[in-house]
Amino acid sequence: MGRSLEEINSTVSFDSEANAFRKFLMYLGPGLLVAVGYMDPGNWITSMAGGAQFGYILLFIILLSSLAAMLLQSMSARLGVASGMDLAQVTKYMSNKPLGIFSWVLAELAIMATDIAEVIGSAIALNLLFNIPLALGVTITVLDVFLLLMIIKLGFRKIEAIVGVLIFTVLVIFVFEVYLSSPDASSLFAGFIPSSEIVTNKGVLYIALGIIGATIMPHNLYLHSSIVQSRNYKRNNQGKKSAIKYAIIDSNIQLTIAFVINCLLLVLGAALFYGSNEALGRFFDLYHALSHSNVGGAVGGAVMSTLFAIALLASGQNSTITGTLSGQIVMEGFLNIKLKPWVRRLVTRVIAVIPVFICLWLYGSSESKIEDMLIFTQVFLSLALPFSIIPLIMATNNPKIMGEQFTNKTWINIISWILAFVLSILNIYLIIETIQEFL
Repeated sequence: MGRSLEEINSTVSFDSEANAFRKFLMYLGPGLLVAVGYMDPGNWITSMAGGAQFGYILLFIILLSSLAAMLLQSMSARLGVASGMDLAQVTKYMSNKPLGIFSWVLAELAIMATDIAEVIGSAIALNLLFNIPLALGVTITVLDVFLLLMIIKLGFRKIEAIVGVLIFTVLVIFVFEVYLSSPDASSLFAGFIPSSEIVTNKGVLYIALGIIGATIMPHNLYLHSSIVQSRNYKRNNQGKKSAIKYAIIDSNIQLTIAFVINCLLLVLGAALFYGSNEALGRFFDLYHALSHSNVGGAVGGAVMSTLFAIALLASGQNSTITGTLSGQIVMEGFLNIKLKPWVRRLVTRVIAVIPVFICLWLYGSSESKIEDMLIFTQVFLSLALPFSIIPLIMATNNPKIMGEQFTNKTWINIISWILAFVLSILNIYLIIETIQEFL
């Protein structure tokens, strides 16, 4: 079986003789690309709407989701380093042909769903910033193909740096906006304490499930297991052990940043709109509510809404990069088919824009309908999630794949299987509730 993402595998230097801090700096990067999936448009909508409708109570759910994400991504990183294979290759290895094809199709559909969300998010951001019609904005997103092609030529380390700058931009914007909104500190910290209202109030529970469902993305597990192999660490047990250590540190730091950003989104929604009569929950609603907010006067409202749109656009561009890499990993891993990155990107993007164009053709430039499609992509991703988590748990517990030294500890097995079961049940409930809402 060939190496995962062969063109970047072992291309980033990693000096095993360096001190701990230098090793950390050399491994810093893959976690940035993974963290992008935890700050996608689905997270934005659920977090801000949750804060606007229910205050700070759902901060506990964001914390819980982030801890679950850290566990799963650490398992994914360990799989990539220990086995030398990515999750797609391992799933194919463990499956018979029909099951392997089914897993591939599901993974491809999940990546396309992610791409649709990125298309919609970018098109909405362009509309909010420059008043570009949604149909034209969707067309412009096809040009991301050529943007990514230029970035890839710069080298993988440069890709990580660009993603890092975009994430830092989003973080700074929301720190600034939360600072201006002056949230109540005591209520904010109380939000991290679990409350019985989360399960007894159906409205709170639905948003809580939305946050969980939108947080952990299937494509991130495939992505992480591959890109951790970009470092040129020694492929022996000692080298793998060191690489796993720094890969998990990198992942946890970046996911902590994603956790902070999602908390900031919820806090912003709670500080500005909780207790008001405004019906929030969509990008356009939030943008217009921010633009008319009294924080900092008229100018302050305009600045906050513009920064919100810029952050949305930055998030969309980040998703462009990680979505393409994930698609390449899945196609190579399951089918051993290698396409040129620009061909793969063009095919994926064209397929992604078709349903968006159909929606625009049927409903015109309807803001609510285009955002409904975004919500449905999140529901599909929730449905696909267990089909990525279960093979991950099975693979990381298999000594033939991992080696005796790197298999799951007992407590990881127990927690991960409980997590897979709970997420499956919650996702099924979320899907049923979402379908009922739109019927």
